Amino acid sequence: MAQSRSHHRPRDRSVECELKFRVTGPRDHARLRAVLRKRGARLDEKYDEENFRFDGPGKSTRRVTLRLRVLNGGPLGVLTVKGPASFVGGVKIREETEVEVKDAHATLDLLTELGFRVEFTYKKHRVMWTLDGVVSVTLDTLDFGWFVELEGPLEVLPEQARSLGLDPAQALKDSYSVLARKHLAKVQASPARSAG
Repeated sequence: MAQSRSHHRPRDRSVECELKFRVTGPRDHARLRAVLRKRGARLDEKYDEENFRFDGPGKSTRRVTLRLRVLNGGPLGVLTVKGPASFVGGVKIREETEVEVKDAHATLDLLTELGFRVEFTYKKHRVMWTLDGVVSVTLDTLDFGWFVELEGPLEVLPEQARSLGLDPAQALKDSYSVLARKHLAKVQASPARSAG
């Protein structure tokens, strides 16, 4: 009898531990790049992404977020579902499931057909580094600011943040989706916008 084979890869389901910091601008990113180089961190990749944040079936009863990231204009992307966050010593912890998609635009169409709607979008430029082989450090630029994100094992994140001159007590609790929603609300409420 022929052995059946799975026609899909197992999903990437993990627990994400992160610290996110707002920095003042490009000079802070330059300072952090210099520190990362001096510490022997590895530059992994640079890319642009467009983030589609969804609302739809099940969203009113489940505290999860659904996001599709289109990488470098497509067609590749990543579909991400994140669970509710908890905090331990300032570190945000939540379950995350990610699936790489070969055609982000078709995935967007599929989600729309399933009843999800795009609530809002935001763009991000990301530069990813790996520090000490275990911590991902990203330098992110968005329309609403400059940020640094550290992701890795819970027990090393606070010390790694301090080693980069970042105070874990100052870490943001909001996700990029929440920050983007606040930014969009502020832009839409601005007098210049309402006069036009």
